[in-house]
Amino acid sequence: MTISKRIALIAALVACFGLVDSGYLTIKHLQGSYIRCGDECSAVLGSKYAEGFAGVPLAGFGVMGYITVIVAAISAALGSSVGRQVLVIVATIMALVSLWLLYIQAFVIHAFCKYCLASAAASFTLAGLALIQRFAPSREGLRSKN
Repeated sequence: MTISKRIALIAALVACFGLVDSGYLTIKHLQGSYIRCGDECSAVLGSKYAEGFAGVPLAGFGVMGYITVIVAAISAALGSSVGRQVLVIVATIMALVSLWLLYIQAFVIHAFCKYCLASAAASFTLAGLALIQRFAPSREGLRSKN
């Protein structure tokens, strides 16, 4: 198994973690259920920033991003160059959005949500893996050098 394939499969697993995290938040938000996670967490999840857009909670966009990364990572592991490109692009966008949301938590809301921090960690990990995977030699590249 090539390094590129291993990294893509690890990225798919990390994205599964992110999907569970953001999926949980999305379901709870849509149900209008209270999430027991402390005052700071409640401040973040109860803020206008968690509302999202067009009726989709912000965590719902995370769900869509993680599903896209899972599909792209599996495609990349199977040798798809389009999967590799999508993985890099979507994971990088997710990490940048997470960086923005960390700024909002720190400097606007003045509180941190442990679920949001877990998602940010997953996004940063995915971006790192995607960039490493992007520059890892592909199977075809290794064959042409031999």
